[in-house]
Amino acid sequence: MRFSAFDFDVITSPPPEPEAPIAMPQTLRLLSTLALQGALEAAARSLAAALDTPIAAEFAPTKVLVDRLAGGESADVVILTAEAVAALGEAGRLAPGAVALAASRVGLAQAPGLPHPDIATPDALVATLRAARSIAYSGAGASGLFFAGLLERLGIAAEINARATVIPSGLTGALVADGRVQYAVQQISELRLVPGIDIIGPLPAAVQTPAVFSAAAMANAGGAGAGADATRLLGLLAGPAMAAAFAASGLEPLAASAASG
Repeated sequence: MRFSAFDFDVITSPPPEPEAPIAMPQTLRLLSTLALQGALEAAARSLAAALDTPIAAEFAPTKVLVDRLAGGESADVVILTAEAVAALGEAGRLAPGAVALAASRVGLAQAPGLPHPDIATPDALVATLRAARSIAYSGAGASGLFFAGLLERLGIAAEINARATVIPSGLTGALVADGRVQYAVQQISELRLVPGIDIIGPLPAAVQTPAVFSAAAMANAGGAGAGADATRLLGLLAGPAMAAAFAASGLEPLAASAASG
């Protein structure tokens, strides 16, 4: 049998190298408290585009997230109360470089179209709560833990809790929207996530303790490159675009104002 040069080349050439698999971008996992959900969802596309990396965000009350992290769960970046971030940092779970992002105030909401009750002073707030038919607050969120303590300090905890609905997690405003309760207490940014309710306003400044929410990268988070992406995400979260998103969602931005000052 005769072989042409072409035939020989075909027979003796090694099989072609398999094509290298296309490297898929690694998804960045973000665990965030509910208070920042509105701002983060509004900015999700721009954040992912700036990073050129998909972001998988999950939202839950701070206490729920802290319990999950204590059980061994991990992520690339977490956004929690400043106190929770500090505690996780001391435990070695977080990388250095946490940044305070926003402060949030607790407010009261009701069904739309009704006159607003007076909550301008502590005495007025007490009178409004005592007159309330029903009220909802969260058992695991920062707002609910604050409100439970406030009821104790005001001396009306037993009276109000007797007709309160304490939800384990989620948005208390949903209970106002479907008519289950008269008032909902939660971070104003969380109340804004619920359509069909009317935010009366923040609780009085004299009894209000704004919650500060901070972001941090988890130590040894993810696989190769995850740490660098997490650091880049922290920079974006602390930037002016996110400051505008925080303000639009009812939060008080902290990082950008601190940087500009």
